[in-house]
Amino acid sequence: MKLNTKVRYGLRAMIEIGLKKNKTGVLQKIISENQEISEKYLDHIISDLKKEGLIINAGGKKSGYILNKLKSKITVYDIYKAFESDISIIQCICSPKVCKRSKKCTARDFWSGLNDEISAYMKGISLADLVKWEEENSGSII
Repeated sequence: MKLNTKVRYGLRAMIEIGLKKNKTGVLQKIISENQEISEKYLDHIISDLKKEGLIINAGGKKSGYILNKLKSKITVYDIYKAFESDISIIQCICSPKVCKRSKKCTARDFWSGLNDEISAYMKGISLADLVKWEEENSGSII
């Protein structure tokens, strides 16, 4: 399983926004600089995060971004879902019809269990957890 750059960069952008303690939000330019993501690519990421309802503009256009939900209510899985459909480490998990053996395949059962574990792990980690880890590791708060 390989996560695409939108998922990876989206998670980093959400941590950056989650670190902000005031109501003015984080400017896209600051996220771009701090996370080393091009502003053009970040446009697409921000758009998807807004569509998913995870972030909003703090004060209208040209303002910074703030979380639209409590950090503790946003999971890594929620962020993942802003960019991808359900997790599927192999194709036959999300599309069992691609394989005529899917109903009787022990290997598929194993992969399905692993898929469930990955999903559960992502659902069990909140943005608040990640922000806390970032603060503990970097020693700085934006």
